[in-house]
Amino acid sequence: MSATEHATCLAIAAARAAADKKAEHLAAIDVSERLGLTDVFLLASGANDRHVHAIVDAVDEAMHRAGAKRRTREGFADAHWVLVDYGDVVVHVLQNEDREFYSLERLWKDCPAIELPADLAHGGSRDGDSLGGRETTAS
Repeated sequence: MSATEHATCLAIAAARAAADKKAEHLAAIDVSERLGLTDVFLLASGANDRHVHAIVDAVDEAMHRAGAKRRTREGFADAHWVLVDYGDVVVHVLQNEDREFYSLERLWKDCPAIELPADLAHGGSRDGDSLGGRETTAS
């Protein structure tokens, strides 16, 4: 079993909204075979709490327009790691330092990456592999 086409399309819509707010280190991971709760994790990084808030708000708006209903949102007040659950897609927006510390890409390294469109490639790993090499963009 792999992520549904619907979940993949939602993840790309969320990634596009995040990229529009200059999110960094965008990565989509197909967790459908490991988790029964969701198909895709979308990971994004922001520079500070305001940046994380802007990214989350933009993603929320895009997902609403796409017909996805937000089930829950955690961590918005502190804005170090915000998790937003849309059912088929769970969006994680972390500040850069928290993203490196928690290293979600390493935790889910056995799950396949979902290729994101090349135009969503904003920034990259600062040291080339600090985020586990999981950033996924088209060639």
